[in-house]
Amino acid sequence: MTSRVLLVDALNIVYRSFYAIAGLATSSGRPTNAVYGFIKTLMQLERIWQPTHWLVVFDGGVPAERLALCPAYKAQRPPMPDALRAQFQPLETYLDGALIPRARLEGKEADDVLASVAARAAAEGFDVLVVSSDKDLMQIVDERVAMVGPGKVAEREGPDYVLRKTGVRPDQIVDWLALTGDSSDNIQGVPGVGAKTASKWLSQWESLDGLWRNLDALQPDKLRQALVEHREVVLRNVRLIRLQRDIECFSALDALKRHPPDARRLKTFFEDMEFYSLANKLSEPILL
Repeated sequence: MTSRVLLVDALNIVYRSFYAIAGLATSSGRPTNAVYGFIKTLMQLERIWQPTHWLVVFDGGVPAERLALCPAYKAQRPPMPDALRAQFQPLETYLDGALIPRARLEGKEADDVLASVAARAAAEGFDVLVVSSDKDLMQIVDERVAMVGPGKVAEREGPDYVLRKTGVRPDQIVDWLALTGDSSDNIQGVPGVGAKTASKWLSQWESLDGLWRNLDALQPDKLRQALVEHREVVLRNVRLIRLQRDIECFSALDALKRHPPDARRLKTFFEDMEFYSLANKLSEPILL
């Protein structure tokens, strides 16, 4: 049996759940929508993919090196809603009861941690699934590493998917995003160069290095001139967008093994959150 590790981008699922499930709260008014959606998504992922190992990764903040390159990096994002922030403690209580490993490294973005664990697991022969809709992570997709979208949990998104979605291969994603920019991270690209132009250029010239070597052949003239004028921006973007793949999180991947949950503890948690349907599905604890 192939060992499979499921790596979960926590905030990606939490935010999606918070806005998709409106108004869910306990009888006392405590919001529970993000926690409930997160739990249901993890349960679906476990049932469909049957991982032997898994890890939930939380953001640890924006790295100083990225802010030094671009002070406006992610600065446009609104503050986290209080109703969502209040759900992180119960979410961690759930992970403790479910015996699901988690990681949050101070000053490290979740994408870098996910990329690092994925690289290590792939090198050790694991089948790797990264659960996220973040297009930055497409750069780590290969024959061993695939993505699973939180809204399409039964679909495996490998290299062919990335090519169909973006027009470029996974190994070209960094250059592609460096050209187009990424509004979700407040990264400016080359004015006028959108996804189609960037993918056309990279399909023809393979890489940014290829573009620099063939500037005279680039069309149309207006966009070629824009690229020339924004060369330093593009080079900066490469450094912003390229993910780290060498962050040490665990001494051994054995720490990520999937174990049966603590049913007694989870039942208490589900009842406290008034997730009665989930509580009822748990087998009754054995009295010792």
